[in-house]
Amino acid sequence: MTLTLDLSPELEQYLLQEANQHGLSVEVLALQLLENSILLKQKQTEAVNLLQSWIDDEDGAEQQETGQYLIHALDDDRLSERKLFPLEMKGITW
Repeated sequence: MTLTLDLSPELEQYLLQEANQHGLSVEVLALQLLENSILLKQKQTEAVNLLQSWIDDEDGAEQQETGQYLIHALDDDRLSERKLFPLEMKGITW
């Protein structure tokens, strides 16, 4: 597909500078920027979908169990005796 774009002078200057800096033609640089933008958008969509699937997961017991495991693991694997999640602060700060 061939596209014809009307660029602002600022954007044109930016593309020229970046292309020269990387030793590329303006066309190749513009194509790389477009591809990178699309790939980033796809990765963001995948991440959002994964997070949403975790949120939608209706297994509350498993989530509670995992949360408790993480709290204990973080508290047990410390160099100091001070706990990150002291029981007396449960429901107050965490």
